[in-house]
Amino acid sequence: MASQPNILYFQVDNLGCGELSCYTGGPFRGTWTPHIDEFARGGTRLTNFAPEAQCTPSRSALLTGRHAIRSGTHSVPIGAEAGWGLVRWERTLADALSEAGYACAAYGKWHVGEGPGRWPTDKGFDEWYGPPRTYDEALWPADPWYDPARDPVSRMLEIRKGQAAPDEREQLTLDVRRDCDAEYLKRTNDFITRCVDNGAPFFVYFNHSLMHMPVLPRKEFEGRTGNGPWADSLAELDADFAQLLALLEATGVRDNTIVVFAGDNGPEEVTAWRGSPGAWRGSYFAGGEGNLRTPCIVQWPGQIPSGQVSNDIMHITDWFTTLLGAAGVHVPTDRVIDGVDQRAWLTGEAAHSQREGYLYWMGAELYGVKWRDFKLVLVQQLHLSDPPQRLATPRVINLLTDPHEREAFALPHLHSWTASHFNRLMAEFAESVKREPLTPAGAPIGHVP
Repeated sequence: MASQPNILYFQVDNLGCGELSCYTGGPFRGTWTPHIDEFARGGTRLTNFAPEAQCTPSRSALLTGRHAIRSGTHSVPIGAEAGWGLVRWERTLADALSEAGYACAAYGKWHVGEGPGRWPTDKGFDEWYGPPRTYDEALWPADPWYDPARDPVSRMLEIRKGQAAPDEREQLTLDVRRDCDAEYLKRTNDFITRCVDNGAPFFVYFNHSLMHMPVLPRKEFEGRTGNGPWADSLAELDADFAQLLALLEATGVRDNTIVVFAGDNGPEEVTAWRGSPGAWRGSYFAGGEGNLRTPCIVQWPGQIPSGQVSNDIMHITDWFTTLLGAAGVHVPTDRVIDGVDQRAWLTGEAAHSQREGYLYWMGAELYGVKWRDFKLVLVQQLHLSDPPQRLATPRVINLLTDPHEREAFALPHLHSWTASHFNRLMAEFAESVKREPLTPAGAPIGHVP
């Protein structure tokens, strides 16, 4: 249908709130990001957008509209054999959109499953190119202890609908990792051009590799900022996003395309490529506020007002429900959906977000609960490298008065009344699990909860 909006979801890997100049980065990180900044001025910028704690759970939550703990995808599968990930029963954004006539493509890291029945083309996408897991596997070939004749070889994969299994492409080396986004851009250009020529609405799930370690700018960006490879990589990210926006303009579909620019979790923590959480503290794979907030900006011309900034909560699962609603597609009713339709708020019909809070996990363990500007901490861990501390007495944090989460008690008020709201959110989740049991990690493809 001509009225169906196209959707471009541009997901950035390990993007802290202290990187982009339209948030709290820019010159403090060595370069401005002018194209992303301009995009923010033309749309709505969220300062309380909540991903999940790691790459895999965030991607799973976005695609299914469900907390990853429900889908058995709550943790990055380090060293997992093929056959892991989303089970056949799970329905994705691409499943629903493709059934409504959308052409769907994914480029970049998949990271929510491998093996028969779990590839992107099994989950509604018409085509995909990228690595099945993570970019740090590009470090393998240069490791003197690594032996490709004995050890696994990580490759870029490509698959189109109708194929039983992906085709293996080039080995994931540092050079391939450095240049992969140029290949994603090329393929996106071809896909969108074909869709426009055919008059088909499209959903492009574009997973940019930056700012995931190893952070390497392409050759044409090396030295561009004069402030090192991290700043050069931010300049590359900014330019790549601008290239996609220019493509939408050139093909004449910009005014009928929802564009979401969003991170997948908090910043890198590994020292050589450490990112910045900006005004917050914490890294990915932890429970600090720096991992519970990542940049998110959206434009939908004629629908979402420009120049808006909101600190209301939006969770990554909400995009599932919101995008399906925008496309006129029914949200599944035969399963628990955690996502909330945020169209009324984003379009200005409602003054505030339709969500007051959410639960957050690290792996399979519940780390805490957010409600408005308050946070209940059950397990304290700010950074990947910090040992988790399970608190005998949970902490209540007022993020307006203690944004760095330093105080053991929220004096002078304590805010103990907030327990009623935290308990309500936890009770609602517990009740939902009674109705629909959690899928265990590693569940077989045919598992049904």
